[in-house]
Amino acid sequence: MKPWLDSSKTTEEIAKSLLGRLLVKETPEGTVSGWIVETEAYLGVIDEAAHSFNGKNTPRLKSMYEEAGTIYVYQMHTHQMLNLVVKEEGNPEAVLIRGIEPLMGLELMETRRGKTGIEVSNGPGKLTKAFAINQTDDGSKIYEKPLYIAKEKRKIPVSIDVSPRIGIPNKGKWTEAPLRYSVAGNPYVSKRRGKIDGNNGWLENNR
Repeated sequence: MKPWLDSSKTTEEIAKSLLGRLLVKETPEGTVSGWIVETEAYLGVIDEAAHSFNGKNTPRLKSMYEEAGTIYVYQMHTHQMLNLVVKEEGNPEAVLIRGIEPLMGLELMETRRGKTGIEVSNGPGKLTKAFAINQTDDGSKIYEKPLYIAKEKRKIPVSIDVSPRIGIPNKGKWTEAPLRYSVAGNPYVSKRRGKIDGNNGWLENNR
């Protein structure tokens, strides 16, 4: 397993550690990339908000039961949602990628989205459209092209905000569980509140 994706850690710890990682998607139209600024943890069979709650396993959920590093893409309404399986095979816990700060290929992202500014990628359905992420990416590995995390590049958040997940109604304690993580002060966090940091919430010395 890749050092930056350690399945021995909790899904919550991994969700935090993904903040500042560089997501890249290569397509025939061009390559786009961006820093992950918002994630949500889903804790598998015990989590009423997870697709795999109570061990549910259907052909659509096949990727959720594969090894850490497997990409799970599902459709919600008209939007694609990008998730990363983070535990060992058979343990269906995952992290939803909710927000991206663009780095490379912004013009292409804007064209795909028909939007500019933070609206390009400040939400899970927005970022997948900007990156041209779809069902063909489901089941692939996050450390292999065309959709991957660049292991040699990352930013470090000054501070991480922790809050309940978004859009999880009527799930008992899981509705309010503090399983959403975001870079404090970053404008690309979905439904962001509070002041935007001058450096978008990153430490000055990043690699």
